[in-house]
Amino acid sequence: MSRSTTAAPPRWSAAATAAVVGLGFIAVFGTAASASGSSAAPVVTRAALDPALVAGRGASVGFAEQEAEKAKTNGVVIGPDRTAYTVASEASGRSAVKLAPGQYVEFTLPSAANAINVRYSIPDAPNGGGITAPLTVTVNGKSAQTMTLTSQYSWLYNQYPFTNDPNADLLHPDWWITECGCVPAATTPAPQITKPFRPFHFFDEQRLLLGKTYKAGDKVRLQAPANSKAAWTAIDLLDSQLVGAPKIDLLASNVLFFGADPTGRRDSADAFDMAIAFAKLTHLKVYIPPGTYQVNRHIIVDNVTVEGAGAWYSIVKGHEVALSQPLPDNSIHTGVGFYGKYAQNGGSRNVHLSGFSIIGDVRERIDTDQVNGIGGALSDSTVDGLYIQHTKVGLWFDGPMNNTKISNTTVVDQIADGLNFHTGVTNSTVSHSFFRNTGDDALAMWSETTSNANDTFDHNTVQTPTLANGIAIYGGKDITVSNNLVADPIREGSALHLGTRFGAQPFAGTINVTGNTTVRAGTYELNWNIGLGAIWLYALERNLDANVQVVGDNFLDNTYNAIMLVVDFPVKDQYSITNVHFKDIKVDGTGTSVVSARVAGSATFDNVDARNVGAVGVNNCGSFHFTPAGSEFSLTDLGGNDGGGTTGPWLAPWELPNTITCDDRPPVVVPPAPQPW
Repeated sequence: MSRSTTAAPPRWSAAATAAVVGLGFIAVFGTAASASGSSAAPVVTRAALDPALVAGRGASVGFAEQEAEKAKTNGVVIGPDRTAYTVASEASGRSAVKLAPGQYVEFTLPSAANAINVRYSIPDAPNGGGITAPLTVTVNGKSAQTMTLTSQYSWLYNQYPFTNDPNADLLHPDWWITECGCVPAATTPAPQITKPFRPFHFFDEQRLLLGKTYKAGDKVRLQAPANSKAAWTAIDLLDSQLVGAPKIDLLASNVLFFGADPTGRRDSADAFDMAIAFAKLTHLKVYIPPGTYQVNRHIIVDNVTVEGAGAWYSIVKGHEVALSQPLPDNSIHTGVGFYGKYAQNGGSRNVHLSGFSIIGDVRERIDTDQVNGIGGALSDSTVDGLYIQHTKVGLWFDGPMNNTKISNTTVVDQIADGLNFHTGVTNSTVSHSFFRNTGDDALAMWSETTSNANDTFDHNTVQTPTLANGIAIYGGKDITVSNNLVADPIREGSALHLGTRFGAQPFAGTINVTGNTTVRAGTYELNWNIGLGAIWLYALERNLDANVQVVGDNFLDNTYNAIMLVVDFPVKDQYSITNVHFKDIKVDGTGTSVVSARVAGSATFDNVDARNVGAVGVNNCGSFHFTPAGSEFSLTDLGGNDGGGTTGPWLAPWELPNTITCDDRPPVVVPPAPQPW
């Protein structure tokens, strides 16, 4: 695949700016008019969209989302911007409000609420490690509370596996990078690399119980105090919620009975272990009453039910602990997490976890560390109503394991994945769960060594994964990805992905990608210097030839393409993508094409409607041989493929079945905002 760097990715608006040094991009704030005159009327969104556009898609959540850029403020709106490494690009809807000390943003509650969640960004310390800063919260000008914001869990830099040091040299100078179009260590004279190099993962979020219930129409003001030491505070959004009373369970193995400390001052891990042992002996549930409990290691669960008073009330929080020597699993740190036994030790069964929060202390990515919120192997088990923050991965399951159900769970601010079904996970589901600000794939199935089978991701919401994909499937048999909402992937991935990569087992059976909605996807791939599709299929290590059914999906406001089928250039004559079927699809806005084909193979299209298409409907490069016979990729028109854009019908007869229309980097035409179909 061509790796020319003749053009930089387009800026999404004049308000979003990037300074260019060589071919490297430095993130800076855009300038925009103050929104002080904005209406105070509440604007409720889902993934920064009118909820009507995503009805029936994504998770059912108990909060109302309001974007800061739609609220009343005397700060400055930044964005919209889809250029990686900028604060605005990682905001929901690619826009936020920047407050200087003394400035505010004010939200009007759309419904009764007694709790809020604020998504924000503040600067890093000059040498990394983060700072803290206050944010004053008032309701109707009264009842002031102060939130202590932190950037200790944000601001990563550089190349994989990243660093917290903004002044670090390249971690891999022997890797090719887009910024210079070269391998720096092999280039003379050495290229000038701007520091910090590739800053990202700017946001964090914080919850606050307001102490009383406020009614619809009340005003929640977030203000950066005049004496704040943070040069700026960026507010992305406010989630408001009416949280119910804590759940009380009097007939249970209460962790307090065994010495757990609800103030969080003392370590409660041993008390949790004793409560679990007693519960198993007496056939009771374990109950975690309201409080904050310090736990700095794994809690091993097997054949036990652990319930909290609710994720806003029962909080299990820990420090990351450096180990004196690596564990057998190669971890060099441990931290809070609820783990089943590992599969090689028999795994765990009949585990049911619900109604509490797991708050970790992970600030760097070390992939060998088992510092996840939920881990191990859990079969015939459930996870429901948890809130997981600041762990490496929210839930990482290492199979083989069978029949586990994850539901109504929120995973935010992760260093790596949100959830991963890894190796031999079968008959398992994730549903009605919410993922925001993950540092890698938000939802993944990875069939390494042993295939996953009969697994489903259904009715989940994914927002702003800062790296990789919203939902990624790496091999497996009879997999379903349905009715999800995926918004704002940033770089090196997109919204929906099927890939024969990372040593995964082959795809087999039927892979159903049905009824999903993506928005502001189809991102720029910096390593290839091209745009991806909102959904992209990638053949890297083998053919992708299972029966893939992409049905009833909506791809909205695509930065580049809606659909991409691609092979890595060095193996373009070895692997192909076939047996893919697109049906009943709606594409509303593409910066470039509806379909980009950069692989040998074929696909069928049935009732795929598109509008506001920025370039030729099909950008067909095939496997880049450009023979008189046409492209090595063929499209079959099964009828009903209507609409188009700047060049006419998106699937015109002259493009069929395999006309070469290859344009490596067509100009981007910014589409209008999506509208009801």
